[in-house]
Amino acid sequence: MCRNGGEMEAKEQFKQLDLSNAFLFSLAFSDPEACALVLQVILQKPVYKVRVQPEKSILYSKEFRSVRLDVYARDSMEVEYDLEMQNEDQGNLPLRSRFYQAEMDAAALKPGEDFKRLSPSYVIFICAFDPFGEGYYRYTFENRCLETGKPLGDGTCKIFLNTRGTRPEGVPEELIHFLQYLENSTDEFVQSTQDETVAKLHKRVTWLKEDRRWEAKYMTFEEMLQRKMDDGLRQGIQEGVQRGIAKGITEGIALTKRVLRLSAQGMSAAEISAQCGISQAEVADILNMNE
Repeated sequence: MCRNGGEMEAKEQFKQLDLSNAFLFSLAFSDPEACALVLQVILQKPVYKVRVQPEKSILYSKEFRSVRLDVYARDSMEVEYDLEMQNEDQGNLPLRSRFYQAEMDAAALKPGEDFKRLSPSYVIFICAFDPFGEGYYRYTFENRCLETGKPLGDGTCKIFLNTRGTRPEGVPEELIHFLQYLENSTDEFVQSTQDETVAKLHKRVTWLKEDRRWEAKYMTFEEMLQRKMDDGLRQGIQEGVQRGIAKGITEGIALTKRVLRLSAQGMSAAEISAQCGISQAEVADILNMNE
């Protein structure tokens, strides 16, 4: 009974997902047509014959950190794209974009190949928050010379999009509609915008939500995620306790050494208490134990 109720709740939850959800985002843009469509909206230029790899992993060695790209794509001109959906501000997007760019470049060349074979590439973060706090819907970064203002010409570009922007100047209306749709993927919103691009994306999103295969995969995904969270919580508590004990021992030894050192310097119990932030009784206990 309880299990059936949970399944019904998960099914309803899947149908209510917005496109900003990580599972639905990767699923929707694994379709080459949908991926090319949104890239054209973001970049405002044609993007042809896209090949897509959702959740592409790049791992060189177990000794180094791997990277998993939400949606990796390459077009007919061999331009590379990394499309990321970011729902929480972890304060590390500039450095993450640097790392992702470097990993894409390293994976693009075989040993001995000329650097000229590196393709132009875009790292695009779509954020459900303002990553730089300026109110813009779009922040675009390229490498330039500080003295002359000339571009470096390394073919790299990093774009950060803000679904909650407030400054529409210089931003196409269809991009603003797309960003708003990510957090309001409903029939009502689509009808209110009368935007052809949003309508096309919504058609695919609706089809995915009605497909029982993806509904079942989402339910499995949620169950696995919950198990990992539960396991992680238990492991975190256990490790936290162990770290706490170890930290307590280390701090206790350091405190004891400090008390003994101050006492050796001729300080009174009251002075040591004030210096170390402990009571005079605790000072006395430490001194007595080490007589």
